[in-house]
Amino acid sequence: MPRRTARFRLTLLYGGLFLACGAILLVVTYLLVRHAINPDGHINRENFPPSDITVSSGPLSKEQLPDGQLPDLAQLETALGKEIAASDLRQVLIDAPIALAIVTVVALGLGWLAAGRVLRPLAVINATARRISASNLSQRLALRGPDDELKALGDTLDDLFARLEASFDAQRNFVANASHELRTPLTRERAMLQVALDDPGTSAETWRAVATGVLASNAEQESLIEALLALAGSQAGPADREVADLAAITGNVLDSAAPEAQRRGVSVTAALSPAVLVGDKVLIERLVANLVANAIRHNTAGGEVEVGTTTRDGHAVLKVGNTGVAIPADEVGRLFQPFVRLGDRRAGHDGGHGLGLSIVQAIATAHAATVDARPRTGGGLSVEVTFPCPRLEY
Repeated sequence: MPRRTARFRLTLLYGGLFLACGAILLVVTYLLVRHAINPDGHINRENFPPSDITVSSGPLSKEQLPDGQLPDLAQLETALGKEIAASDLRQVLIDAPIALAIVTVVALGLGWLAAGRVLRPLAVINATARRISASNLSQRLALRGPDDELKALGDTLDDLFARLEASFDAQRNFVANASHELRTPLTRERAMLQVALDDPGTSAETWRAVATGVLASNAEQESLIEALLALAGSQAGPADREVADLAAITGNVLDSAAPEAQRRGVSVTAALSPAVLVGDKVLIERLVANLVANAIRHNTAGGEVEVGTTTRDGHAVLKVGNTGVAIPADEVGRLFQPFVRLGDRRAGHDGGHGLGLSIVQAIATAHAATVDARPRTGGGLSVEVTFPCPRLEY
């Protein structure tokens, strides 16, 4: 038996449907022909048996007739008509199934060709998908033809491949940037230790200063690793979902951030209205903390931070805005990529690693929330996070 491929099954389906329809058509045709040529539906042989008359090639003689009587021509015509009708019906029953069998074989062949034609886009999809790998995600199906279900499937897969390519590129960039960020403090530590070792006159005070520098570098690496773990945990999604008040979470975060804001000379204004959502409280608190810390850290002396929570059409909304340097509108999207900083600023120079907004985006995505960031007039950034309506999403 051939392999039960989709093409083989479709061919059997086409052939089976044609055979069933042909059989129904044959039965209907037989009934219609029978009704047309023999309205009585049977051959009446009781009054005029076929043995009473012998039909020859020549004219009938009187001796050939029963009792020497001339037959009733009307009765003879009826009898002959019934015999002809019966013969025609028998011939229909013999010839029609043969014709149906021949046409069914032809239908199976045409069904095989038609199934191949219909399934051709799937063969293209299968071949292209085999060629695509983690190192070659640039290929696309680009199916042509009518806008049918197979074309829609091809377009959907093309979108999927595009998202996968972007995801792999982001992952490669993330690994490269993380490696660079971790290598920098290691290089600095090695340089400090090497200089101290190469100097024979290194004093205890010098060694103490080197040890202090190495400890500071280790603290920086520890902070970076914690940020990387936080980003990975945020991308993994919420562990527990529960009802929470975004205003209460934000209030706790602002209380914790007050000393840092006071140290930097930044004033914080809060307008917190109850906003109920469903999600992981720990992740949501980290989202709010990262936004507030980012607004305080990337600010000017004597600057301002505005934080607000509200409910809009059943959706909990968090808004954080700050003053600061002017940000080009086309650069806002890059701020949410790992380790990306604007201008010549390097990660870590102000206690940050360029991962705060990346963590915010990951947590928002895990909660099906949307993040809208826009530059403010006069400098600074305004970020608005809209969480899904609890009754719809959960």
